[in-house]
Amino acid sequence: MPYELPLPAALTPWKVKILDNELLFEEPHVTIRFKTTHWRVSLRSGMFLDENPNPSDVSPAVVAAVQSKLEILRKEWDERFPTNPVAPLEGEE
Repeated sequence: MPYELPLPAALTPWKVKILDNELLFEEPHVTIRFKTTHWRVSLRSGMFLDENPNPSDVSPAVVAAVQSKLEILRKEWDERFPTNPVAPLEGEE
């Protein structure tokens, strides 16, 4: 089941989710959604993973919410994908 980060009502229709069908070789990330547009943010670095769509189009309040809740998001990712944890497994980089 996906994890959805609770956002203030003022940020509707923005959504921040860890989807349950992520590929296990992908960098751990959270998906920010606005209607039909999606951005991915690394849970390791907190940086956007893609240049398109333009990360500057994301509401600064949503970016702040993600940054302030990175530890929760990392924990949620690790629970869902223990074979691809946010912190690399020992011996991996």
